Amino acid sequence: MTGDGTTAVIGKDGLDELIRALAARGRTVIGPTVRDGAIVLAEIAEGAELPYGWGVELEAGHYRLRPREDGAAFAHSAGPQSWKTYLHPQREREWTADRGADGGLTVAEENAPPPSYAFLGVRPCDLRAIAVQDRVLSGGPHTDSRYRARRERAFLVAVECTEPGATCFCTSMGSGPGVDAGYDLALTEVVDGSGHRFWARAGSDEGASVLAELPRRPADSATESAARETVAEAAGRMGRSMPPVDLQLLMRDTLHADRWNDVASRCLTCGNCTMACPTCFCTTAEDVTDLSGDHAERWRRWESCFDLEFSHLPDGPVRASGHSRYRQWATHKLGTWYDQFGSSGCVGCGRCIVWCPVGIDITEEAHALHQERQAAGGPEGAAP
Repeated sequence: MTGDGTTAVIGKDGLDELIRALAARGRTVIGPTVRDGAIVLAEIAEGAELPYGWGVELEAGHYRLRPREDGAAFAHSAGPQSWKTYLHPQREREWTADRGADGGLTVAEENAPPPSYAFLGVRPCDLRAIAVQDRVLSGGPHTDSRYRARRERAFLVAVECTEPGATCFCTSMGSGPGVDAGYDLALTEVVDGSGHRFWARAGSDEGASVLAELPRRPADSATESAARETVAEAAGRMGRSMPPVDLQLLMRDTLHADRWNDVASRCLTCGNCTMACPTCFCTTAEDVTDLSGDHAERWRRWESCFDLEFSHLPDGPVRASGHSRYRQWATHKLGTWYDQFGSSGCVGCGRCIVWCPVGIDITEEAHALHQERQAAGGPEGAAP
């Protein structure tokens, strides 16, 4: 080991031992694996379940697996799920109520102990997304206690990106393809003439403790240089980009742009973009009862701002048109999120582009808004 023992090189056997070591600590290991024609997140028990030799082909409204000759495990872009699925579950019971024989009600809050997860293969964009949700759900005066409990017990193994997809734009959002903080362990995969290996760095005390349990060798300059070089090259191969302007001001200054009519004519208001987004956090409450009416439950589930009833007042929905609902989502994600939480709500993962059934591309829309503002003769930051 080098220096203080927080940097090393591990092989494929090291990944196997990493999964075992995390499981031995009582953690449920979640990682990427191939199922149903996609690379999805699921519980894994051994390294063989990782997507060795698989990459992805991405475009707007298009996702396909493709084989890779180099046998890399993590040379694929973000899949249909994000870690939000585990930290902020899609559906969660909050309480139950039962009516007794005397007619009295007994209400019990759902209070199951939070799981202890280990996330293996967290992309830099998703690492940023977790940090964003940390601020939203546990960083302010209204803390989501369930989210915070799961988050505090989570162990994060980040994997730097060496192969961005055609819909990736994390460089534009400052969220990748490298990582610098927020992880317990960070890995960079290197496959070259010297073999298949991972440059590993610990980012926490527990990360260093886990790394010390793995078969490893001291980090060498050749591996470190190759790792840094592949990440730097990835930054130059992003498939998409945002316009090089202040997006918060762009959204503010183009609220009445004609482009919103154009995108509204294509948008199905299905909400796929919000479901796939790793930072969207909105929920609603759903109450259910049994047929007797003696047992009731309240469930919290994800909600989308594309739903007509999302913002409903006695006089009707606040945003009755697809135009207004798409504009609300985009301007919040890229603009007013700064006002609420001090950062953008977009991390450049590209999921909203890939999983949109009609292929709407948020980067294309941002560029179009920028061009419309320029054509109107308004200076940067000023209304056209």
